[in-house]
Amino acid sequence: MAISNNFRKTSLLILLLNPLLLSAGGGWTKSKGTAYYKVSQWWVEAAKHYTSNGGIDPNATTGIFNSSFYGEYGITDRITGIVYFPFFSRTYRNEQVSGTTGMVTSPGESVNSIGDTDIAVKYGISKPGSKFVLSGTLLLGLPLGKNDGGSDGSLQTGDGEFNQMVRFDLSRSFSIGSVNAYGNVYTAFNNRTQNFSDEFRTGGEVGASFLKSKLWTILRLDAVESLQNGLSSAEGSSGTTIFANNTEFVSYTYEVAYYATEKLGFSASYSGAFSARLILAAPSYSVGVFLDLK
Repeated sequence: MAISNNFRKTSLLILLLNPLLLSAGGGWTKSKGTAYYKVSQWWVEAAKHYTSNGGIDPNATTGIFNSSFYGEYGITDRITGIVYFPFFSRTYRNEQVSGTTGMVTSPGESVNSIGDTDIAVKYGISKPGSKFVLSGTLLLGLPLGKNDGGSDGSLQTGDGEFNQMVRFDLSRSFSIGSVNAYGNVYTAFNNRTQNFSDEFRTGGEVGASFLKSKLWTILRLDAVESLQNGLSSAEGSSGTTIFANNTEFVSYTYEVAYYATEKLGFSASYSGAFSARLILAAPSYSVGVFLDLK
Protein backbone atom coordinates (compact mmCIF):
# COMPACT_ATOMS: atom_id res chain seq x y z
CA MET A 1 0.00 0.00 0.00
CA ALA A 2 1.27 3.47 -0.84
CA ILE A 3 2.01 5.89 2.00
CA SER A 4 -0.89 8.30 2.46
CA ASN A 5 -0.39 12.07 2.61
CA ASN A 6 -2.89 12.05 5.48
CA PHE A 7 -0.77 9.85 7.76
CA ARG A 8 -0.78 12.36 10.60
CA LYS A 9 -4.57 12.10 10.82
CA THR A 10 -4.94 8.37 10.47
CA SER A 11 -5.84 5.84 13.11
CA LEU A 12 -4.03 2.84 14.44
CA LEU A 13 -5.89 -0.01 16.07
CA ILE A 14 -2.74 -1.89 17.07
CA LEU A 15 -3.54 -2.17 20.76
CA LEU A 16 -6.90 -3.64 19.94
CA LEU A 17 -5.95 -5.84 16.99
CA ASN A 18 -2.58 -6.93 18.37
CA PRO A 19 -2.96 -7.20 22.15
CA LEU A 20 0.36 -9.02 22.45
CA LEU A 21 1.95 -5.61 21.81
CA LEU A 22 0.57 -4.23 25.07
CA SER A 23 3.78 -5.41 26.71
CA ALA A 24 7.24 -5.17 25.19
CA GLY A 25 7.81 -8.88 25.71
CA GLY A 26 9.41 -9.54 22.33
CA GLY A 27 10.82 -13.04 22.03
CA TRP A 28 11.53 -13.35 25.74
CA THR A 29 9.43 -15.59 27.94
CA LYS A 30 8.80 -14.89 31.62
CA SER A 31 10.82 -16.81 34.20
CA LYS A 32 8.85 -19.41 36.12
CA GLY A 33 6.59 -17.77 38.72
CA THR A 34 7.17 -14.19 37.50
CA ALA A 35 4.39 -12.07 36.03
CA TYR A 36 3.46 -8.84 34.27
CA TYR A 37 -0.01 -7.33 34.74
CA LYS A 38 -1.43 -4.22 33.14
CA VAL A 39 -4.75 -2.39 33.33
CA SER A 40 -5.20 0.16 30.57
CA GLN A 41 -7.63 2.47 28.80
CA TRP A 42 -7.54 2.64 25.00
CA TRP A 43 -9.70 4.89 22.83
CA VAL A 44 -10.26 6.29 19.35
CA GLU A 45 -12.85 8.73 18.01
CA ALA A 46 -13.22 9.53 14.32
CA ALA A 47 -15.41 11.44 11.88
CA LYS A 48 -13.65 9.85 8.89
CA HIS A 49 -12.72 6.36 7.78
CA TYR A 50 -10.57 4.64 5.19
CA THR A 51 -12.43 3.06 2.29
CA SER A 52 -11.60 -0.28 0.66
CA ASN A 53 -9.37 1.45 -1.91
CA GLY A 54 -7.43 3.50 0.65
CA GLY A 55 -9.32 6.78 0.24
CA ILE A 56 -10.88 8.70 3.13
CA ASP A 57 -14.63 9.32 3.47
CA PRO A 58 -16.59 11.14 6.19
CA ASN A 59 -18.90 9.40 8.66
CA ALA A 60 -20.93 10.26 11.73
CA THR A 61 -18.50 10.71 14.63
CA THR A 62 -17.86 7.21 15.95
CA GLY A 63 -15.77 6.10 18.88
CA ILE A 64 -14.81 3.16 21.03
CA PHE A 65 -13.31 2.98 24.53
CA ASN A 66 -11.76 -0.22 25.87
CA SER A 67 -10.88 -0.79 29.52
CA SER A 68 -8.76 -3.93 29.57
CA PHE A 69 -6.60 -6.28 31.59
CA TYR A 70 -3.43 -7.78 30.12
CA GLY A 71 -1.35 -10.39 31.88
CA GLU A 72 1.70 -12.60 31.36
CA TYR A 73 2.69 -15.40 33.74
CA GLY A 74 5.73 -17.67 33.62
CA ILE A 75 4.38 -21.23 33.75
CA THR A 76 7.93 -22.52 33.25
CA ASP A 77 11.10 -20.71 32.22
CA ARG A 78 10.23 -21.40 28.57
CA ILE A 79 6.42 -21.31 28.62
CA THR A 80 4.45 -18.12 29.29
CA GLY A 81 0.67 -17.85 29.56
CA ILE A 82 -0.90 -14.64 28.23
CA VAL A 83 -4.41 -13.18 28.47
CA TYR A 84 -5.99 -10.00 27.11
CA PHE A 85 -9.47 -9.22 28.45
CA PRO A 86 -11.41 -6.01 27.62
CA PHE A 87 -13.69 -6.10 30.66
CA PHE A 88 -15.57 -2.97 29.57
CA SER A 89 -15.98 -1.86 25.98
CA ARG A 90 -18.13 1.08 24.87
CA THR A 91 -18.80 1.96 21.25
CA TYR A 92 -20.97 4.87 20.16
CA ARG A 93 -22.09 7.03 17.28
CA ASN A 94 -23.04 10.70 17.79
CA GLU A 95 -26.35 12.09 16.57
CA GLN A 96 -26.41 13.82 13.18
CA VAL A 97 -28.00 17.26 12.88
CA SER A 98 -29.06 19.00 9.66
CA GLY A 99 -26.93 22.06 8.94
CA THR A 100 -29.88 23.87 7.36
CA THR A 101 -32.83 23.03 9.62
CA GLY A 102 -31.05 22.16 12.87
CA MET A 103 -33.20 19.04 13.12
CA VAL A 104 -31.76 15.71 14.27
CA THR A 105 -31.57 13.50 11.19
CA SER A 106 -30.13 10.47 12.95
CA PRO A 107 -30.14 9.87 16.73
CA GLY A 108 -27.00 8.97 18.64
CA GLU A 109 -26.53 5.40 19.84
CA SER A 110 -24.15 3.46 22.09
CA VAL A 111 -23.44 -0.11 23.15
CA ASN A 112 -21.69 -1.28 26.33
CA SER A 113 -20.38 -4.83 26.83
CA ILE A 114 -17.23 -6.84 27.33
CA GLY A 115 -14.93 -7.15 24.31
CA ASP A 116 -13.33 -9.93 22.31
CA THR A 117 -10.77 -11.73 24.46
CA ASP A 118 -7.43 -13.36 23.61
CA ILE A 119 -5.62 -16.17 25.38
CA ALA A 120 -2.17 -17.27 24.27
CA VAL A 121 0.81 -19.45 25.07
CA LYS A 122 4.36 -18.35 24.20
CA TYR A 123 7.14 -20.94 23.94
CA GLY A 124 10.85 -20.14 24.04
CA ILE A 125 12.45 -21.90 21.06
CA SER A 126 16.05 -20.71 21.42
CA LYS A 127 18.31 -22.11 24.11
CA PRO A 128 18.75 -20.12 27.35
CA GLY A 129 21.62 -17.65 27.05
CA SER A 130 21.38 -17.36 23.25
CA LYS A 131 22.42 -14.01 21.78
CA PHE A 132 19.27 -13.98 19.64
CA VAL A 133 16.03 -15.00 21.35
CA LEU A 134 13.38 -16.84 19.29
CA SER A 135 9.88 -17.68 20.48
CA GLY A 136 6.63 -18.94 19.03
CA THR A 137 3.15 -17.94 20.21
CA LEU A 138 -0.25 -19.55 19.65
CA LEU A 139 -3.12 -17.12 20.23
CA LEU A 140 -6.84 -17.93 20.34
CA GLY A 141 -9.28 -15.06 19.83
CA LEU A 142 -12.55 -15.62 21.69
CA PRO A 143 -15.62 -13.81 20.28
CA LEU A 144 -17.04 -12.57 23.60
CA GLY A 145 -17.91 -9.07 22.39
CA LYS A 146 -21.11 -7.89 20.73
CA ASN A 147 -20.96 -7.94 16.93
CA ASP A 148 -24.38 -6.51 15.96
CA GLY A 149 -25.17 -3.54 18.20
CA GLY A 150 -27.09 -0.42 17.22
CA SER A 151 -29.96 0.07 14.79
CA ASP A 152 -27.84 -0.93 11.79
CA GLY A 153 -25.66 -3.52 13.54
CA SER A 154 -22.45 -1.49 13.13
CA LEU A 155 -21.90 -0.64 16.82
CA GLN A 156 -19.64 -3.52 17.75
CA THR A 157 -17.40 -4.52 20.62
CA GLY A 158 -16.30 -7.69 18.80
CA ASP A 159 -16.28 -9.27 15.37
CA GLY A 160 -18.14 -12.50 16.16
CA GLU A 161 -15.43 -14.81 14.82
CA PHE A 162 -13.06 -17.28 16.49
CA ASN A 163 -9.54 -16.76 15.20
CA GLN A 164 -6.24 -18.58 15.71
CA MET A 165 -2.93 -16.81 15.23
CA VAL A 166 0.59 -18.27 15.10
CA ARG A 167 3.40 -15.76 15.67
CA PHE A 168 7.21 -15.92 15.78
CA ASP A 169 9.39 -13.28 17.47
CA LEU A 170 13.15 -12.81 17.10
CA SER A 171 14.77 -10.47 19.63
CA ARG A 172 18.12 -9.27 20.88
CA SER A 173 19.18 -6.98 23.71
CA PHE A 174 22.17 -4.66 23.33
CA SER A 175 23.76 -1.51 24.74
CA ILE A 176 24.56 1.86 23.21
CA GLY A 177 27.06 3.34 25.62
CA SER A 178 25.31 3.37 28.99
CA VAL A 179 21.86 2.94 27.42
CA ASN A 180 20.28 -0.51 27.56
CA ALA A 181 18.19 -1.31 24.49
CA TYR A 182 16.52 -4.14 22.59
CA GLY A 183 15.16 -4.91 19.15
CA ASN A 184 12.47 -7.31 17.97
CA VAL A 185 11.00 -8.44 14.65
CA TYR A 186 8.01 -10.72 14.20
CA THR A 187 5.85 -12.43 11.63
CA ALA A 188 2.41 -13.98 12.12
CA PHE A 189 -0.45 -15.71 10.34
CA ASN A 190 -3.99 -15.14 11.60
CA ASN A 191 -6.61 -17.75 10.61
CA ARG A 192 -10.13 -16.28 10.83
CA THR A 193 -13.56 -17.93 10.71
CA GLN A 194 -17.11 -16.82 9.81
CA ASN A 195 -16.10 -15.84 6.24
CA PHE A 196 -13.50 -13.30 7.42
CA SER A 197 -10.30 -13.17 5.41
CA ASP A 198 -7.11 -14.61 6.88
CA GLU A 199 -4.26 -12.18 7.58
CA PHE A 200 -0.48 -11.97 7.30
CA ARG A 201 1.14 -9.74 9.91
CA THR A 202 4.69 -8.50 10.35
CA GLY A 203 6.53 -5.76 12.19
CA GLY A 204 9.24 -4.78 14.60
CA GLU A 205 10.09 -2.59 17.54
CA VAL A 206 13.04 -1.00 19.27
CA GLY A 207 13.20 0.14 22.87
CA ALA A 208 15.72 1.98 25.02
CA SER A 209 15.93 2.69 28.74
CA PHE A 210 17.01 5.84 30.56
CA LEU A 211 17.22 7.10 34.16
CA LYS A 212 18.79 3.84 35.37
CA SER A 213 16.16 1.78 33.49
CA LYS A 214 13.24 3.59 35.11
CA LEU A 215 12.12 5.17 31.82
CA TRP A 216 11.57 3.13 28.66
CA THR A 217 10.82 4.57 25.23
CA ILE A 218 9.50 2.27 22.50
CA LEU A 219 8.84 2.64 18.77
CA ARG A 220 6.80 -0.01 16.94
CA LEU A 221 6.07 -0.51 13.25
CA ASP A 222 3.40 -3.00 12.17
CA ALA A 223 1.69 -4.15 9.01
CA VAL A 224 -1.45 -6.22 8.46
CA GLU A 225 -2.22 -7.60 5.01
CA SER A 226 -5.51 -9.32 4.23
CA LEU A 227 -5.37 -12.46 2.08
CA GLN A 228 -8.76 -11.44 0.63
CA ASN A 229 -10.01 -15.03 0.89
CA GLY A 230 -13.19 -14.24 2.83
CA LEU A 231 -16.48 -12.73 1.80
CA SER A 232 -16.73 -8.95 1.42
CA SER A 233 -20.18 -9.22 3.02
CA ALA A 234 -18.82 -10.67 6.28
CA GLU A 235 -19.84 -8.96 9.48
CA GLY A 236 -17.99 -5.68 9.98
CA SER A 237 -17.14 -5.08 6.30
CA SER A 238 -17.45 -1.28 6.60
CA GLY A 239 -14.60 1.03 7.56
CA THR A 240 -16.93 2.83 9.98
CA THR A 241 -16.40 -0.01 12.46
CA ILE A 242 -13.02 -1.13 13.85
CA PHE A 243 -13.97 -4.78 13.29
CA ALA A 244 -14.04 -4.67 9.50
CA ASN A 245 -13.25 -7.61 7.27
CA ASN A 246 -10.23 -7.17 4.95
CA THR A 247 -8.74 -4.43 7.15
CA GLU A 248 -5.18 -3.51 6.19
CA PHE A 249 -2.70 -0.96 7.52
CA VAL A 250 0.94 0.05 7.89
CA SER A 251 1.26 1.72 11.27
CA TYR A 252 3.46 3.14 13.99
CA THR A 253 3.20 3.43 17.78
CA TYR A 254 5.15 5.59 20.22
CA GLU A 255 5.06 4.37 23.82
CA VAL A 256 6.70 5.44 27.08
CA ALA A 257 6.74 3.44 30.30
CA TYR A 258 7.97 4.71 33.65
CA TYR A 259 8.78 2.58 36.71
CA ALA A 260 7.69 4.55 39.78
CA THR A 261 9.04 1.69 41.91
CA GLU A 262 10.84 -1.54 41.06
CA LYS A 263 7.47 -3.20 40.36
CA LEU A 264 4.87 -0.50 39.74
CA GLY A 265 4.81 1.68 36.64
CA PHE A 266 2.75 3.77 34.24
CA SER A 267 2.58 3.85 30.46
CA ALA A 268 1.13 5.96 27.66
CA SER A 269 1.06 5.55 23.89
CA TYR A 270 0.08 7.33 20.69
CA SER A 271 -0.63 5.46 17.48
CA GLY A 272 -1.11 6.35 13.83
CA ALA A 273 -0.99 4.76 10.38
CA PHE A 274 0.94 5.57 7.22
CA SER A 275 -1.70 3.94 5.03
CA ALA A 276 -4.80 1.83 5.60
CA ARG A 277 -7.99 0.30 4.32
CA LEU A 278 -11.30 -0.13 6.18
CA ILE A 279 -10.42 1.42 9.54
CA LEU A 280 -11.33 4.67 11.26
CA ALA A 281 -9.16 7.67 10.32
CA ALA A 282 -8.07 9.31 13.59
CA PRO A 283 -5.29 8.81 16.16
CA SER A 284 -5.70 6.30 18.96
CA TYR A 285 -4.38 6.66 22.50
CA SER A 286 -3.74 4.48 25.52
CA VAL A 287 -2.80 5.00 29.17
CA GLY A 288 -2.19 2.28 31.73
CA VAL A 289 -0.72 1.15 35.00
CA PHE A 290 1.36 -2.02 35.26
CA LEU A 291 2.85 -4.34 37.85
CA ASP A 292 6.08 -6.12 36.89
CA LEU A 293 6.70 -9.00 39.31
CA LYS A 294 10.22 -10.17 38.45
